[in-house]
Amino acid sequence: MLRVRDLHAYYGKSHILQGVNFHVAEGEIVSLLGRNGVGRSTTVKTIMGEVAPSGSIEFKGQEIAGKKSFEIAHLGLGYVPENRDIFPTLTVRQNLLLGMKSTKNEGRWKMDEMFDMFPNLAERADVHGGVLSGGEQQMLCMCRTLMGDPDMIMIDEPTEGLAPKVVEQVGKLLKEIASRGVAILLVEQKLAIAMEISHRAYIMGHGQIVWEGTPQELRSADAIRAEWLEV
Repeated sequence: MLRVRDLHAYYGKSHILQGVNFHVAEGEIVSLLGRNGVGRSTTVKTIMGEVAPSGSIEFKGQEIAGKKSFEIAHLGLGYVPENRDIFPTLTVRQNLLLGMKSTKNEGRWKMDEMFDMFPNLAERADVHGGVLSGGEQQMLCMCRTLMGDPDMIMIDEPTEGLAPKVVEQVGKLLKEIASRGVAILLVEQKLAIAMEISHRAYIMGHGQIVWEGTPQELRSADAIRAEWLEV
């Protein structure tokens, strides 16, 4: 589904990504772990065309490095940014409608389903997005991306700053997304949720992938967790 090879990226003269290599298979949940500042968010931004890439990014067998963000989205790659980038002056319903690529073709996700999964959004369907709580905005951002019917979705820190009950809802949604054949690249700092739902995990350090394996292997890799994850 997604294959990244020798990916480099810069912010000015700062060399942030230094030869990143990983892949995500169809229908797979893969977590990208690591401490703050190691390049995880830059990785997904670069894949999505928000940062200029050097290297190879293949999505569904097509090279997308250098394409514009909207072109990448239309190929079926969804992105939920860390900053919950909703439209604050539009209602919840309007935000969801904007996520649709076409009003003619029905995809895997329908608005009624979103409201069934998240009753809070249903209750506030005609409320402006800007007055929602942080958790509600996160739900709205994820649901809006799903309305575009992506084949793969990249989600950057979906549980950051959320209450435990909302974190549980996010976990359930991620499992539901994968059950419908949508691949997920999850950037997450909460090790517990990543270990619970992921098929595989990569750890980033100093702009590179420093470890890869299954959650089971990571649980027993005490030295790796101490060196690259634990504070």
